[in-house]
Parts: sequence; structure tokens; C-alpha cells
Amino acid sequence: VPNLQGPRYVSPAPNGGFVVSEECGDVKIFTSSRKLLCSLSSKYGHRFGNPAGVCIDRDGSVLVADEQRRTVHLFPEHGAPVCLVSAGLRKPAGVACSSFGHLFVADAGENCVKVFKYRVRPP
Repeated sequence: VPNLQGPRYVSPAPNGGFVVSEECGDVKIFTSSRKLLCSLSSKYGHRFGNPAGVCIDRDGSVLVADEQRRTVHLFPEHGAPVCLVSAGLRKPAGVACSSFGHLFVADAGENCVKVFKYRVRPP
């Protein structure tokens, strides 16, 4: 996939595509045929500081750690973005989510992994 602006983190998507964060401050979603599906900045009008880790949860929502803003946001397929973590992170880097609604955040600023629950209902 050419023409990315400083690709940083990549994660597979359930449909065979993938999502990638870029140093320039954007996150892009690609189809299984490697065609650009959308830019999260454009689709949601969201301004990233320095997007880092990305993952996709079982509902198809994209989760993004922002190192500069020290947050983790969830971008659903439909609807507005939701800030899942807005405090307690020094330098969120990698993110992963489980099918049980847990969010794992590698905090490079504190040399640890922090675990959050973001889904109230059982899977």
C-alpha cells in the first residue's frame, strides 16, 4: 500500500481489510483489496494529535490510542466517536481489545499495560 504518511501501527479488520495509523495525524481504513475505504479524520471530523496503536473490536469499531492527547477513542461504524480513556495515560502506544470488552493499553510513559473495561453488557 503506497502513499502513506509515516505509517506507524497496523491492525487487521474482520472483513479482510486493515486499519493503519499515520504520523501525519490520521488513521486510514483499507479494504481487503487494499483500496482506501476511509480516513477517520475526514469521516468523523476528528483531529488526532499523534495517533499510535489501533485495533478493531468485535462490533467493527476502530479504537485509536493518541500519544499526544493521551487518550483512547472508539470510532463506531455509525455515530460519533467516543472517548474511552481521557485520564491516567502518559504515553499510550499499542492497544488491543478482547471479545470480553476489555481494552489493553501499552503505556510507554509508565512502562506498563493498563486494562480497562469498556463494554457493560456481556458478549
